[in-house]
Amino acid sequence: MDIEVRPVDAGRWDDLVTLFSSSGACSGCWCMWWRLTNREFTANGAAGNRMALESLVRSGAPVGLLAYVDGEPVGWCAVAPRPEYARLGRSRALALTGLDDPSVWSVVCFFVARRHRRAGVAGALLDAAVAHATAAGAGVIEGYPVAATGDGSPASLYTGTVRLFARAGFTVHAEPAGRRIVMHRPAR
Repeated sequence: MDIEVRPVDAGRWDDLVTLFSSSGACSGCWCMWWRLTNREFTANGAAGNRMALESLVRSGAPVGLLAYVDGEPVGWCAVAPRPEYARLGRSRALALTGLDDPSVWSVVCFFVARRHRRAGVAGALLDAAVAHATAAGAGVIEGYPVAATGDGSPASLYTGTVRLFARAGFTVHAEPAGRRIVMHRPAR
């Protein structure tokens, strides 16, 4: 299976909508969870989150990448400079420092269409995210995968797994309390 990965821009908005479908990827998130405070996210609801993501896409801001198989959108990866993700600074579980450093890019979310899971889509997206962030001037790419727990539901794995990030050359940077691990990889 050939996987093609492209940055999301205004011309790819309809493809992102197709992939996320009416559910907005997961319960109306529209991949705004990490970008907003809890109060903003809740007040937005699914419709507001969709409008917020569309506004970002149309503004030209870096939001993420889409994976395609035979021209069909099958996967998504959110990647942008770390300061774009307001919730990272509020996360006690991650305990991050230097949150305003734009040279650190964060990979915060993956969404793969059900019938394309376990087919290498997430790995292709992560490799492309590293290349995309590097080309945009990132010094470090950071991810927040979940430690293996036995709960393999797609909803619990939206930030990726330690194994996925390790295969892409990331190493453990910090192991704060909880299930999330902070992993880093220097830009290529």
